[in-house]
Amino acid sequence: MHKIMEEMRAIRVRNTIENLRRNNMEAQYVPTAADALAALKSYLTPGCTIGVGGSVTLDEIGAIDLFRSGDYAFLDRYAPALTPAEIKDIYRRSLWADVYVMSANAITENGELYNVDGRSNRVAALLYGPDSVVVIAGVNKIVSDIDEAIHRHKTAAAPANAARLHCNTPCVRTGKCVSMMRQGEDSMCAGCASEDRICANYVVSARQREAGRIKVILVGDALGF
Repeated sequence: MHKIMEEMRAIRVRNTIENLRRNNMEAQYVPTAADALAALKSYLTPGCTIGVGGSVTLDEIGAIDLFRSGDYAFLDRYAPALTPAEIKDIYRRSLWADVYVMSANAITENGELYNVDGRSNRVAALLYGPDSVVVIAGVNKIVSDIDEAIHRHKTAAAPANAARLHCNTPCVRTGKCVSMMRQGEDSMCAGCASEDRICANYVVSARQREAGRIKVILVGDALGF
């Protein structure tokens, strides 16, 4: 990366961290995925109960392997041969985990988290339940504002995640939400009518009443979708 671009990215990261902190969230920057795993470990205690939201980022940094190490009580939604009822039970128990770990669909320079969910177990835990929520995201998810966050979700995060989950949605075939192709229908909640639609609930996390409950780790590597 050109030195000037590195400087511009550093300014953007610094502004984002400052505004996250202003919004009562802990925030830090780490250069690499390995550093992100070390930072995550600092928020965990032996034997603590951990729940997770569906996330490519967590897998990329090695978090799932860490949680399965035996040092923690991991509510493992990815364990083999789970029945739908068992998965649903894990989602519910995760609401009372000591620590909930997830990524974000976008993080604004204004210090806001933007997340869109289908089942919404992830955003439910973000909003209420676990005493500590750790959000890990690559700098590729930093956007200027909520409008850009909406655009990022509709043109990057949602199509990629729908493909990952083998959903039969228009965005998997076109690479962007159908609302982006309909003039005047590109609002935040506009989208397809597919039974597989993964965009059901839209959550913006701005200034928090409980200071420090949400911790954000921004990573210099590009991670997730």
